[in-house]
Amino acid sequence: MTALRPEHDAGQDGPYEQGAYEAAGAFEAAVDRLADPLNDPLPGRHASPWFRADNIPAETSEAQAESPAQAEPPAQAQARAPQGVQSPEGAPREWYDPEGFERDWYGQQTPAPAPVRAPAPAPASAPVPGTRVQPAPLPFPLDDETIGLRTGLEPDQAGDAESFRESEPDSEGTDPEPRTGGRAERRRAAKGRGRHHAEQRPDTAATAATQADKPMSRVEARRAARAAKDSPAVVASRVTGELFITLGVLMLLFVTYQLWWTNVRADQYAGKETHKIQDDWAKGDRNPGVFEAGQGFAIIHIPKLDVVAPIAEGISKEKVLDRGMIGHYGEGALRTAMPSAKQGNFALAGHRNTHGEPFRYINRLNPGDLIVVETQDAYYTYKTTKTLPQTSPSNVSVIDPVPQGSGFTGPGRYLTLTTCTPEFTSTYRLIVWGKMVDERPRSKGKPDALVG
Repeated sequence: MTALRPEHDAGQDGPYEQGAYEAAGAFEAAVDRLADPLNDPLPGRHASPWFRADNIPAETSEAQAESPAQAEPPAQAQARAPQGVQSPEGAPREWYDPEGFERDWYGQQTPAPAPVRAPAPAPASAPVPGTRVQPAPLPFPLDDETIGLRTGLEPDQAGDAESFRESEPDSEGTDPEPRTGGRAERRRAAKGRGRHHAEQRPDTAATAATQADKPMSRVEARRAARAAKDSPAVVASRVTGELFITLGVLMLLFVTYQLWWTNVRADQYAGKETHKIQDDWAKGDRNPGVFEAGQGFAIIHIPKLDVVAPIAEGISKEKVLDRGMIGHYGEGALRTAMPSAKQGNFALAGHRNTHGEPFRYINRLNPGDLIVVETQDAYYTYKTTKTLPQTSPSNVSVIDPVPQGSGFTGPGRYLTLTTCTPEFTSTYRLIVWGKMVDERPRSKGKPDALVG
């Protein structure tokens, strides 16, 4: 150890003479060249961590300021020294810290508090040339075998140091699990738990995406499949809705077929049948007499309603009425007279709606309106006399030789038209009666009702 500098004697006159010992600066330069930190350089020039400047009181005695101590580097001393407390020469004052000496060499003897994350340290200034920078203290306690200086750690001690760092409590202050196994296993365990708390944790979205990319087990896949299936109530409601939609579409198609397509098809068939009848008359292939069911033999003209339709034998719905033709009551108990008969009732039936609807507007006929029935030999003209707006479908007396309710009192040559009413229903029957007023052979040309 170097000798202490003599204190200034207060009883002596005159200032302290530095030149009595050595030239100015020679002693400090010699101390700076020393490599042993146990030497006692001048205050402010040593670099030992045992001398702390962080608790120097604002006012110290001259004797305490001149006590032997090792100096810290200027940057470290400046960082530790409180603001505004400096030596007369402008250098920070220092203080000998026995507790720091014991802690730095023997390690922490008491349980350290939970580490608190501190802000990033400011970049340290470059060390002053000529000063020796001591390494940072070891983060683990050393054994009590020796307090001598150590230049490095043995391999076993290095492993112990790493184990000590891995077993430090985390940022939440919880004690980690004990380390078992070898060094590599402890490293993998530390990496798996994320020992570096300073790293930013992945966000929730990235974690969820990573978990979504992980393949599911067989049990999880079955559970997910069951959860994705619809409940029976949902399936039943869906099937019911689809059935209603299908029924609605079918009903719409049916209505379209009944109200439009049947008229198109019936008009086509009726027009072909009319031309066929006229062609047969011109060729002389048809003779008056008994006709087969469904066979056309005459043509009816209603000038007021602009109706021209063929008349066929029978009132069969499929063979006659649905084909746009008008049927003659000529079978069984409902058999009526032909137009050429000297007396009797020539009764006809036709659709009011759909399938050509030839009798749709016969309710508009008034007494005096003319109706012409054309056959192979003559034209028979009838004048409308009366209309029965509604009667029961079973009232067959309206087609008797002398129809009941027609106003006719005796036998004659009559015409009866029947159809359904109201429109688009078949609840009742609408009846129109007429009486023959003219019979004109075809050789004399058309009657006035068709010419005008």
